[in-house]
Amino acid sequence: MTHPATGPATPQLSIQVANFAVRPLPDWHQLADHAVAADRAGVDRLAVADHVAFGDDLSAYGDPSVGGTAGGHQPTGPDGSWLEPLTTLAWLAARTDRIRLQTGILLAALRRPVVLAKMAATLDVLSEGRLDLGVGVGWQAAEYEAAGLNFAERGHLLDEALAVCQKLWTEDRASYHGSALVFSGIHAQPKPTTNGKLPIWVSGTVNRRTARRLAAFGSGWIPWGYDRNDVVNGIIRMRELLTAMGLDAGDFQVQGVLPLVKGDDSEIDISRTMEAAPQLVAAGVTDCRIAVPVPGDVDEATEALSELVDAFRSTVGREPAERSS
Repeated sequence: MTHPATGPATPQLSIQVANFAVRPLPDWHQLADHAVAADRAGVDRLAVADHVAFGDDLSAYGDPSVGGTAGGHQPTGPDGSWLEPLTTLAWLAARTDRIRLQTGILLAALRRPVVLAKMAATLDVLSEGRLDLGVGVGWQAAEYEAAGLNFAERGHLLDEALAVCQKLWTEDRASYHGSALVFSGIHAQPKPTTNGKLPIWVSGTVNRRTARRLAAFGSGWIPWGYDRNDVVNGIIRMRELLTAMGLDAGDFQVQGVLPLVKGDDSEIDISRTMEAAPQLVAAGVTDCRIAVPVPGDVDEATEALSELVDAFRSTVGREPAERSS
């Protein structure tokens, strides 16, 4: 298949902004302020996370056998506040000008496919083509059960959702015949801005299901679990698996974590943090994700993020950022 372009091939820097909190917040303005600061500083991409609901038992987050990550801990508990990501990105799109907007990740299988296609296309149009749709299957059975869905079928449900989205995004009169969903002669406008498609980033470990999904739908890969922790070797394993399966995923992008290094004074050591960037880029990472604490004030946050952006661009050989105000 033809994979839509997701921007320049040069390495990019991204951050995750917190669209969740342990307790309900009186307002969420700081989330928007962080997005504005990232946009002004020249950060390439921001991402928001997704959960629709929680059960009482969150231990599966640390269980790789059901999609968790070994040793992981869900950050908020079952009563944490989580803003819906597509709605949140629509709000942030209105506050920003050029930064790319990513769901990192969206539990797409929890949404009805036709509605998901409409929401994503609308957001892409209103943001002038800035949406990156990061998707995954999740780890929590209770969340699927609350939505009336079978957790054991989550992979199939995700594949069906993505197949329907691509049909509706690229065909003026779409038809789909799946095991549980059938329609014909369906018209859905608007289309996403880039040739009727938008970039899909597939999350998962190196396995045959993720490889097939990446080859069929993906413009980028978001490694998970042990492949996230060892992305350099994860990229090698993913490419070898795709070749062994006879699949072509094209020149897919890869997200890799740029570890934050602190000095003896507990302050961020920017130069040491950037030392890992060349190895990640050489291995095939195109999106370097950094988990950096951001000051609450917009101007202070812009200054702090600008310093990171400048150091990153200098390290990977990019031109200095053109700052917006």
